[in-house]
Amino acid sequence: MPKSSPYSTVERERWASLGSRMHTSVTPEQFEQLKGLNDQVSIQEVNDIYLPLAEMIHHRVMASMQLHHTLSSFLQLDGPKAPFILGIAGSVAAGKSTTARLLQVLLSQYDSHPQVDMVTTDGFLYPNAVLQSQGMMNKKGFPQSYDTKRLLRFLTDIKSGKPNVTAPIYSHLVYDIVPDQEQTINSSDILIVEGINVLQVSREGSIFVSDFFDYSIFVDASEQHLEQWYVERFNLLRSTAFQKPESYFHRFAGLQEEEAQQLAQQIWRDINLVNLTENILPTKPRAELILVKGERHGVEKILMRK
Repeated sequence: MPKSSPYSTVERERWASLGSRMHTSVTPEQFEQLKGLNDQVSIQEVNDIYLPLAEMIHHRVMASMQLHHTLSSFLQLDGPKAPFILGIAGSVAAGKSTTARLLQVLLSQYDSHPQVDMVTTDGFLYPNAVLQSQGMMNKKGFPQSYDTKRLLRFLTDIKSGKPNVTAPIYSHLVYDIVPDQEQTINSSDILIVEGINVLQVSREGSIFVSDFFDYSIFVDASEQHLEQWYVERFNLLRSTAFQKPESYFHRFAGLQEEEAQQLAQQIWRDINLVNLTENILPTKPRAELILVKGERHGVEKILMRK
């Protein structure tokens, strides 16, 4: 007897045939700016996977807008507009940021919801000074390293339609929150919230980040591929961003290739893999759509909640 699943599986070939593709596109120049450092996603991947995905989300946004209009009219309410919130989760090195940036560009091309903003939950990490004082630097990215109360306040303000809501800014170069800098979200039609922790729950909380989402996506890949991509990205950073004196990881720039390989594998094994298995993967079944990637970063199939 086949095992039951709350998801329907759509294979890549069938998914690529969906949609009209009339409203959205990404130029090669845009694509090079949007994709991750070692993300081997191609323009063909955009056409086959992300254009149909953007169109499907567009239909959900339109349905949400129509429902809001209908209920507001029925209840005779005239409150501020709340944005459609899209959550994107997944492991370190899975390609969440590329997915989020691509969807931001594609969704903003629809006339009915042109204002598409994006925030990353990295901005809600505690500053390094706080993590160091509490002995949590080796747990950075784990649930306890985030100022979850501040993130929930931010999302509450967004969902209530409050104007000019601010979020902290995180720098991957200095590996820390940027002091005295903020991102302002105002009158969004769609807000994309991207981060490894966006689908997590805890016994201590009565409300969770995902409670504010209208739709959620999990970017998935095997542990073997995730480790491979993480190590590849570490080596690329060693010859690029790590070379800058202001980089937090500048001390690793001079490592020999074998030393860098061993260090990256150790960081993956001791920190990222533990976080993945204990905190990230258990949240995957909470997503409404799962993008399942293969070895070359390409999406091989899509799982959609029934």
